[in-house]
Amino acid sequence: MKKHRGWYLLGTGLALVTPATADNGVGLQQAMDTVWLITAGALVFFMQAGFALLESGMSRAKNSVNVVMKNYMDLCLGSLAFWLIGYGLMFGDNPTGLLGQTHFWLGNADHMDYSLLFFQTMFAATAATIASGAMAERTRYGAYLIGAVIVCGMIYPVYGSWVWGSLYKGSGWLAELGFIDFAGSTVVHSLGGWIALAGIIVLGPRLGRYDEGGKSRLIAGHNLNSVALGGLILWLGWFGFNAGSTASADVSIGLIALNTHLAAAAGAVGALLTMLLSRKPILLTHTINGGIGGLVSITAGCASMEPLYAVITGLVAGWVVVIGSALLDRLRLDDVVGAVPVHGFAGAWGTLAAGLFVTGDMFNPIQILVQVLGILAGFAWAFPVALLMYGLIHLTVGLRAGTVDEQRGLDFSEHYEVAYPEFQSALLHQGKH
Repeated sequence: MKKHRGWYLLGTGLALVTPATADNGVGLQQAMDTVWLITAGALVFFMQAGFALLESGMSRAKNSVNVVMKNYMDLCLGSLAFWLIGYGLMFGDNPTGLLGQTHFWLGNADHMDYSLLFFQTMFAATAATIASGAMAERTRYGAYLIGAVIVCGMIYPVYGSWVWGSLYKGSGWLAELGFIDFAGSTVVHSLGGWIALAGIIVLGPRLGRYDEGGKSRLIAGHNLNSVALGGLILWLGWFGFNAGSTASADVSIGLIALNTHLAAAAGAVGALLTMLLSRKPILLTHTINGGIGGLVSITAGCASMEPLYAVITGLVAGWVVVIGSALLDRLRLDDVVGAVPVHGFAGAWGTLAAGLFVTGDMFNPIQILVQVLGILAGFAWAFPVALLMYGLIHLTVGLRAGTVDEQRGLDFSEHYEVAYPEFQSALLHQGKH
């Protein structure tokens, strides 16, 4: 009897729960799905802490408060923008295949609609915050937040409607073609990476990042322990990101979670091998970014490929991150945290891999063409629109901080506080001007 006591208690619990849920017209399965979806959404929410730690750690101490503030408030403002406009554009009735047309500022809805809105809001916030780290250390705070609101309210939802819309009537045009992006390698991550690319092009590099001859100068982050902790928190949150995209508590979660973990591990190994074979220093930042690149890459195909191919996907992503970072540096594109190679490049590779390694339909040329079309459509939408957005912000309110403010640090110039007052006390007593 002792051996089966756990199952007996579980069965008793279900017997107690089932009548109560039945009386309210909600089945046990729907209740379990809701619990799983909200739990997964909470894990995705926790990824914001990972982004904040990683991005602030890769920045200098004089800008660390500013980076955390951007991560905090793009979540807050972006969540409101997504509820007001973004959710309707992305998931509302979509008869044209291009845009949702209903369910704006959701209210008086079914309970499951609220759960899906909560979960998807966390995805929107992730897409917005990717650009934060790339644009760190020289972006005005208010200008950045204007961009984050537009990303959550319009840029992200429009492309998302092509791939995941609608939850009600109609369907997105890429969804109709059979485009595979289960949890958002392109919808969330590549989109965020292309937005970040537009941002750093408009901003230009940080002061002193390149010499007069164009040679790169290292500007080291102030806290690599924070970077590592941030990377681990992102890894944890990704289990909610990918497995939660089932939107139901079913047995497929096991494969999704395993593939997610294996790809992350392989991504870090891929980055490590790339650094070893190229005889470069074994950098913690590249290693952590390689692991995150593995997570980004498996997000599209985590539910549709076997574990062996998840490992291959992650290994290649680690290589893509290191090589992509070197490419940006050669082009004098100053991406503080490596957001473009980690999210943009690795996301594009992962979306292609999702079409290459479909279980039972490997290397189908039609599927591969659809994947390429979806990748190109994501870039063709997000990059030029973001370039226009940041260009207009730069011309109107001003996107880049002034030279003196950048030299003294955005913590002081934008927020009038510093992260480490014991070591930065002189700055606080100098006054703003």
